[in-house]
Amino acid sequence: MPLARSLSVTSLSGLDEWDEEFELEDAVLFEIAWEVANKVGGIYTVIQTKARMTAEEWGENYFLVGPYVESNVRTQVELIEPTNPVLKRTIDKMNASGCKYAAQSEDPPHIVAQFHEWLAGLGLVLCRQRQLAVATIFTTHATLLGRYLCAGNVDFYNNLAEFNVDKEAGDRQIYHRYCLERAAAHCAHVFTTVSQITAIEAEFLLKRKPDIVTPNGLNVKKFSAMHEFQNLHAQSKSRIQEFVRGHFYGNLDFNLDKCLFLFIAGRYEFSNKGADIFLEALARLNYLLRVNHSDVTVITFFIMPARTNNFNVETLKGQAVRKQLWDTAQTVKERFGKKLYESLLVGQLPDVSKMLDKEDFTIMKRAIFATQRQCQPPVCTHNMLEDSSDPILNCVRRIGLFNSSADRVKIIFHPEFLSSTSPLLPMDYEEFVRGCHLGVFPSYYEPWGYTPAECTVMGIPSISTNLSGFGCFMEEHIADPSAYGIYILDRRYKGVDESCNQLTSFLFQFCKQSRRQRIIQRNRTERLSDLLDWRYLGRYYIAARHMALAKAFPDTYVYDPQEPSSASGFRYPRPASVPPSPALSRHSSPHHSEGEDNEEDERYDEELEAEKDRVNIRQPYTISVKGKTVLGGNGSGEDEASEKN
Repeated sequence: MPLARSLSVTSLSGLDEWDEEFELEDAVLFEIAWEVANKVGGIYTVIQTKARMTAEEWGENYFLVGPYVESNVRTQVELIEPTNPVLKRTIDKMNASGCKYAAQSEDPPHIVAQFHEWLAGLGLVLCRQRQLAVATIFTTHATLLGRYLCAGNVDFYNNLAEFNVDKEAGDRQIYHRYCLERAAAHCAHVFTTVSQITAIEAEFLLKRKPDIVTPNGLNVKKFSAMHEFQNLHAQSKSRIQEFVRGHFYGNLDFNLDKCLFLFIAGRYEFSNKGADIFLEALARLNYLLRVNHSDVTVITFFIMPARTNNFNVETLKGQAVRKQLWDTAQTVKERFGKKLYESLLVGQLPDVSKMLDKEDFTIMKRAIFATQRQCQPPVCTHNMLEDSSDPILNCVRRIGLFNSSADRVKIIFHPEFLSSTSPLLPMDYEEFVRGCHLGVFPSYYEPWGYTPAECTVMGIPSISTNLSGFGCFMEEHIADPSAYGIYILDRRYKGVDESCNQLTSFLFQFCKQSRRQRIIQRNRTERLSDLLDWRYLGRYYIAARHMALAKAFPDTYVYDPQEPSSASGFRYPRPASVPPSPALSRHSSPHHSEGEDNEEDERYDEELEAEKDRVNIRQPYTISVKGKTVLGGNGSGEDEASEKN
């Protein structure tokens, strides 16, 4: 089915600059989710990154409600006494009895409550069942049934209209949870999803068309100079190279300066996250690189947590050998430096043949002997509890990518989230992403996709799909996403084999880029970060709250949404240095030159391109808070200051 526009506000242009005034002094916002100060998945990132912007809008009238987890409270929550007397009475009663009571006040405020996912949906259903004066919003970040269906290798998107949802939920023993999610969606004043693709899914599985799409954003840190984030990439890359030196000790027969680091990260959902198609594409890429006699080596990291019992001994040994070699080199260097210094002191040029004595050679020979290895570098960095049935390892065995010397594609499976305190790869996730060259996320089921979004704001190109919310969003707002380092894989209208060939083509063309072309591409990718900033995407949440207040309290608030015209959407243009003819831009981003000598002839002006791109992003939305309001969906300000009788 086509991805038709089904919502009142579907693009950034649908929400123009808002001039209307909005009274918030007598309104209170509650946001309820299982992942408030409780990191489980992407919703934690949504709430954490959005909190600052929402607090600026609502001030002390903004409250987050989540589960009390003692370990999380100690590290993530600052305990303070509430200043609001109504809230203080409520909390005192909760602490006294363990039950939640609705505190009463002489002048009750207008309450907006936004519930995230089915886990928080029960509170919404009870609010409506008890007829509480609360404007309710239900946001589904991924439908429960959709996730289960996709995990079962079902042709999901081509059969959305055909599913017997009650039977499917019952067969998977999630009928009670599905009913709760569906009830919350129908009871809410406003129902929202995080992407267009999830909106279509929700309409068929939850039987309600979402009122508005609220894309997920991030807090974007802008650098004063373009080269700053490039320097961070170089620093992080060098740390990854150190790990690779240890992991492949004894088999380090490739040039690290011509190594490309690729990665995939997220929940361990082998098919949903596209790890299956990625591994198959890597096998085909390995063949292409070998038959074309490429000197490029691709090292791919799989960062997906699985059940393990400890680090792999061989992996730890590799890092120990690397450190030992470094210490040996430092010892020999100090001895060499001392002899050089003494020679210069007496006014003589050193005799190079005498600078290294037998003891130095003995030390170096012992170090070289320690690097001898009788086996190939391990694929997995940990000891897996279910090694024989692990999907990634079984697929690696099938395609035969065992990190042999002949392979141009190497695989490292790290079944644990990254941490700066790890003895193996001491880097946090952000630092690791900055050091990689390409993020690959060929997901089949991805309602939004924070991983490619995080790559974008850090200036790292990524591969996404037209079945992910992020991929659809970028296709809508960028004329040629691949020119900006956002490759969109077609998994909706192509079969698995065709999609795999397309992914292989993306990877192969990326490997053919020169270093300068990759730098140009990273500059372009980083400029897209404004599109994903909460300062821009936060207006969708504001519109949802306006809509809920108008529906719950029609005597006080009015919301008048207007459908944006089909031509109103803005799109980033193609970069000036990319040839406009499709025949000349087969390689999409920046076109591959035949040799390094021709690179200077490539039409590229960083400042000129950046200035043109800045024109395509409107200024951040600023919130005005004054008297009573009319909430205009078109943002034209023509209806402001009117009041419904």
